[in-house]
Parts: sequence; C-alpha cells; structure tokens
Amino acid sequence: MIIIVCILVIAVDQLSKSFFSNTLTLNQSIPIIKNFFHFSLVHNTGIAFGILKNSSNLIMAVTAAGLVLIGYSLKKDFLGDKHSLAPRELIIRKISIGFILGGAIGNMIDRLRLGYVVDFIDFRVWPVFNFADSFITIGAVILFWKLFIHSRKSKV
Repeated sequence: MIIIVCILVIAVDQLSKSFFSNTLTLNQSIPIIKNFFHFSLVHNTGIAFGILKNSSNLIMAVTAAGLVLIGYSLKKDFLGDKHSLAPRELIIRKISIGFILGGAIGNMIDRLRLGYVVDFIDFRVWPVFNFADSFITIGAVILFWKLFIHSRKSKV
C-alpha cells in the first residue's frame, strides 16, 4: 500500500508541475481568487519557505538520508506480522508514510532533473508551494498525530 500511495503522489506532483510549467512562464501569476489564491510559477532552489537557497546538493543529501531512514523504519516496522497496530491504524500510518515518501521523491526528481523545485500554489500570505510539499505536510501531521497525540490519549 505504501508503494501505491507513493507512486500516486509522485504522479500527481509531477503531472501538476509539468502542466503549470507548460502553462505559465516563470514568475507569471494567474489570480483564481484575486489577492487570495493564485497560480504562480516559481523555481525554488531552497527548501520550504525558500530556506537554504542554492543548496541543492545539501538538500538532496539530507532527503536521501531521510528516505534511507524511512526505508529502514518501514522494513523494521511493517514487514512481517509482528506489529502491534490495529488494521485501521496500520493503514493510516502506511498512507501517511506514502504521502511523505511520494512528496520527498517528487521534489527530489525536480532537483535532480532541473536543479530546482517547481512551485505554483500561491495563497499570497504564504510562500508558493506545490503538491509534493502539501503531501509531505499532510503525511507528517497525520503521522505525528497518530504517533504522539493519539497514542498518548489512548494510554490515559
């Protein structure tokens, strides 16, 4: 299931980036809801919010290390029948990990292929981002919630 979710996230991410790269010119912005939501084509050489601009090698190394750690964790936690999670919890955890992996790989594909990440979702009060960023964030929030908040509540 993790692999299927990961592949779907990568597909959505790469297809959307291709569409907006072919539809807009660099730094062009099209208002969908004026002064609130626009599609704006940006090339991001940094990570979230433009941090570490022009540090693609460092970012790729950290991403690769993270992917290896997640892979090791997956091997340890999900292969075999010796996990203690209820089926629903296991599915939610697998989906969230698939979101994180798919998003990280989607952005890494951009960095390897283009030297930057294509961003296009622009809420004007937030830095421009893409679907990969959204999936990483959603997956991390769900995983954090399930691992720390929800598990703490169920122990009380």
